[in-house]
Amino acid sequence: MPKLTGKKKVTSSDKSGQSGTYARPAKAWQARIGDAADPLAEKFVESISFDYRLAEYDIRGSLAHAEMLCKVGMISDSDLAAIRKGLASILEDIRAGRFQFDLQQEDIHMAVEAALIKRVGDPGRKLHTARSRNDQVALDIRLWCVAAMDNIDQLLMWLQEAFLALAQQDGEVVMPAYTHLQRAQPILAGHELLAYVEMFQRDRDRLADCRTRTNISPLGSGAVAGSTLAIDRLHVARQLGMTGITGNSLDSISDRDFVVEFAFVLSMIAMHLSRWAEQWILYSSTEFDFIRIADQFTTGSSMMPQKRNPDMLELIRGRTGGVYGQLIALLTMLKGQPLAYNRDMQEDKRWLFAAFDSVELSLQIAAPMVISAALKQQTIARRLDEGFLDATVLAEYLVRKGVAFRTAHQIVGSMVAHCESQGLTRLMDLPLETMQKLSPKIGADVLTVLGAANVVAAYQSAGAGGKKQLAAQLKRWKKALGRK
Repeated sequence: MPKLTGKKKVTSSDKSGQSGTYARPAKAWQARIGDAADPLAEKFVESISFDYRLAEYDIRGSLAHAEMLCKVGMISDSDLAAIRKGLASILEDIRAGRFQFDLQQEDIHMAVEAALIKRVGDPGRKLHTARSRNDQVALDIRLWCVAAMDNIDQLLMWLQEAFLALAQQDGEVVMPAYTHLQRAQPILAGHELLAYVEMFQRDRDRLADCRTRTNISPLGSGAVAGSTLAIDRLHVARQLGMTGITGNSLDSISDRDFVVEFAFVLSMIAMHLSRWAEQWILYSSTEFDFIRIADQFTTGSSMMPQKRNPDMLELIRGRTGGVYGQLIALLTMLKGQPLAYNRDMQEDKRWLFAAFDSVELSLQIAAPMVISAALKQQTIARRLDEGFLDATVLAEYLVRKGVAFRTAHQIVGSMVAHCESQGLTRLMDLPLETMQKLSPKIGADVLTVLGAANVVAAYQSAGAGGKKQLAAQLKRWKKALGRK
């Protein structure tokens, strides 16, 4: 967070008992409203404490706007040169941490403009020609969102690469898949790992789709109805690398659909991260003991010396609720607003930034956590055939022998019940003659299909959890992610 100031000059009193009054620079609207002398009101309406993050985008937009004003003859070449020099020096000071953000200037737009006027004089007063803070902030938040989406997309790709690398390393470990958190059928571990790659690809696709609707310029829509000055909105859009301009000034300044949509995409990413975190929290427990998470991503207990707690995963899971909350806050803020701009919209950045920060940090820690993990192959193998993971393949074996599936399902169900009554945990432990009493279709070749290892080798359908399918998926994702 930047340094925030509140300059004091003459004396008054406030609730803290401290004395002092405030030297207030004239605000853009002060000629109409008069002096706003209440410090509490100033603190309540300011947004610079969070929208300072838009500074670079505000300056980019101002540079493009100034170049357009010069192009259409509304400012001179010397004015443009002064504005460029002034904005460059402001940006340099912001990046170096030297710039003082004053709460009395309310927002980042007024902070930059006030600093520009102070540094270059009258040319700085011309910069706001044919624009309002309404279309200015709409542009800034769009530019910020595009950059933020690109950042999240990169982090998602790195996480996909981490899962792909782990799938290449430990992918052929045979493990149980679950439904209802009960053992269901055997799969290769790589199949589960690549399921997350699929999830995060959908997130990347949603980001790309959202980006197309975000990367258009509203600048030139003014406060509400545009301008009588002959500006060139398309020129500004092209200068900023945007694909076009918005079509209706009322909608342009009040549209925050792209903010909500981005927050929704962030919520989906957080949800996928949380599902993965929950899975690995279970897998790292003594009860499962399927995976070892690197020590740097766990913590100990202040009382119990044996503990290795998966706190990082738990925090990823926990912070998802906050991301959801920020999405709901945005939707609720917008639902009752009449056209066009309303000050409620100032709050959109507070919630969007918080959602972005949570997801960005979770993604940053997720990739190294995945790449440093290792599956416990021997532990998984020790109990792999417990839970009758091969029951479905036995039913399909009977189908290939001409038995209707529902009948086969009943036969295998009877076999499972018989095993349980005898204290057996594997179908292969049933004597062949016992199986044949339940179905004469069963032959000695049944032993070639029973057992988890046989099952994963036998899967035929595309996208299944077997060896052939894993090889195809690895090949596809290596190509898609540009890996050798």
